[in-house]
Amino acid sequence: MSDDRHLVVVGASLAGLRAVEAARTEGFEGRITLIGAERHLPYDRPPLSKAYLDKSDEGPVSTEFRAESVITDQLDVKLLLGTAAVGLDTADRIVFLADGREVRYDALVIATGAQARSLPGTADLAGVHTLRTVDDAVSVRAALDAGARTVVIGAGFIGSEVASGARKRGLVPVVIEALPTPLVRAVGQEMGAVLASLHTRNGTDLRCGVGVASIEGDGRVQRVVLEDGTVIDADLVVVGAGAIPAVEWLEGAGLTIDNGVVCDENLWTGVVPHRVV
Repeated sequence: MSDDRHLVVVGASLAGLRAVEAARTEGFEGRITLIGAERHLPYDRPPLSKAYLDKSDEGPVSTEFRAESVITDQLDVKLLLGTAAVGLDTADRIVFLADGREVRYDALVIATGAQARSLPGTADLAGVHTLRTVDDAVSVRAALDAGARTVVIGAGFIGSEVASGARKRGLVPVVIEALPTPLVRAVGQEMGAVLASLHTRNGTDLRCGVGVASIEGDGRVQRVVLEDGTVIDADLVVVGAGAIPAVEWLEGAGLTIDNGVVCDENLWTGVVPHRVV
């Protein structure tokens, strides 16, 4: 007998890809739809702030996990890429997409993960970027290649890797860190001090213990103003201030949200009857 059940996975990154692979491995023969806000196939994110920003004559290498033919043909998955999920009706089992389409499901996997934390008031200011997507990495790399006056907000792993990419191009990035010592919460005071020294020895202008008051510009970023009144000219600002769960689209869906979606030990939300796929 044919299986007419429909599994929908929202989030076309590694978790979403693994979910559809696992469903097929476990013998699910129904329809599967994989929805992703980005237009790209599922890809590896860590290289975006590393190899992708490396100074090289060659273009950045692909970080796709699987070729499109593997996903659509071998796994028999329908791809809906480049359109974000904006709402969820758990009673009627409908996912609402940004382009107006509605996707009905029998079982749903939420794999939208996290999004980079941005700074208020910068959404419409060109030249201000976070670094989480391929498109972010392409834009940041292009600005670095063009010799942009670079300010990095946050001396964590992302910020440090962007600063390294700038130094490889002979630029002198300014890295702003609100804490007295970079990465102190992750690696401790002693190692954080070592990392700070590594920045300064390699020519990065590291400024710790000061916050950002505002990011200014007329349509495009022109300056960063610090809380101590210092003004830093900038063509490129990269915000490396961590990430937050991407759960806005689930508002009103009846899920329990507490810094993410609350689940039981089987990753079930408890909102709809648990149906084994």
